Amino acid sequence: MCVLGLGLIGGSVMRAAAAAGREVFGYNRSIEAVQAARFDGFDVTEHLGEALDRAAGSDALIVLAVPMPALPILLGHIREAAPDCPLTDVTSVKGAVLREVEQFGLLDRFVGGHPMAGTAHSGWAAGNAGLFIGAPWVVSVDDHVDAQVWTLVTQLALDCQAVVVPARSDEHDAAAAAISHLPHLFAETLADIAGEVPLAFALAAGSFRDGTRVAATAPDLVRAMCEANAGQLLPALEQGIELLTRTRDALASSGSVAELVEKGHAARMRYDSFSRPEIITTVVGTENWRDELAAAGRAGGMIRSALPVLGSQR
Repeated sequence: MCVLGLGLIGGSVMRAAAAAGREVFGYNRSIEAVQAARFDGFDVTEHLGEALDRAAGSDALIVLAVPMPALPILLGHIREAAPDCPLTDVTSVKGAVLREVEQFGLLDRFVGGHPMAGTAHSGWAAGNAGLFIGAPWVVSVDDHVDAQVWTLVTQLALDCQAVVVPARSDEHDAAAAAISHLPHLFAETLADIAGEVPLAFALAAGSFRDGTRVAATAPDLVRAMCEANAGQLLPALEQGIELLTRTRDALASSGSVAELVEKGHAARMRYDSFSRPEIITTVVGTENWRDELAAAGRAGGMIRSALPVLGSQR
């Protein structure tokens, strides 16, 4: 497999795949990152053409691990040098990536992916082989998805010790807006408000640290994910503003914030006890297999080991 981009996620994918015994090589435009990865014993280059020629020659699974703004450049080179390679990504939005891939004529060999793991740090040095252990890794089941490529991408996620959640791209993006992108904006808001009062920083402890953790993420990365998912983030943001506005009005009129606090607490308790049934019965490649997996993922199901594939001897 060939990883394009050696930041936190791409670098962690490379480490985890290598730890699982896969042959993995990669590319990064930063010479400093390439040198650091080589120092750690990994097979990487700063020459994109070299990496793609090698991928084409070995029919390697290509993993796109760069921010959204860089995708068109990479996709253009892939179209020229390695158009027949299976292709996936680890980007935090799926619909926007899907549209870019389709525009470059690479849809037939593409299956979107998104490991739901990360830290507020970035760069090769921030990565680690254990980042995905037990983490949900979305693997798309859109209508175009090829069964063989889907199986390749799913096996990569399993090799990285993640659990696979099948989902359609639009449903993923709606969920990611609520549990990832909106929290980023709320964290920035909390940090900004506290930043106006030096005493607040002096008193800040666990709740402020936890509530603003992701505000330490590089701003260009936050902008890229939120802006690329604007269509799904706007309704979530409007809902958040409505809830806070109602709470403000209730506090002003009755001195109570009970409604929001009680509903939020109940929702958090449901999360703690949320059932994640294992998906085991779907045979990949049979009629309606994508719809079956999408429905199972929608209900909270996860894949913990490889599913049977139609025509396979397994």
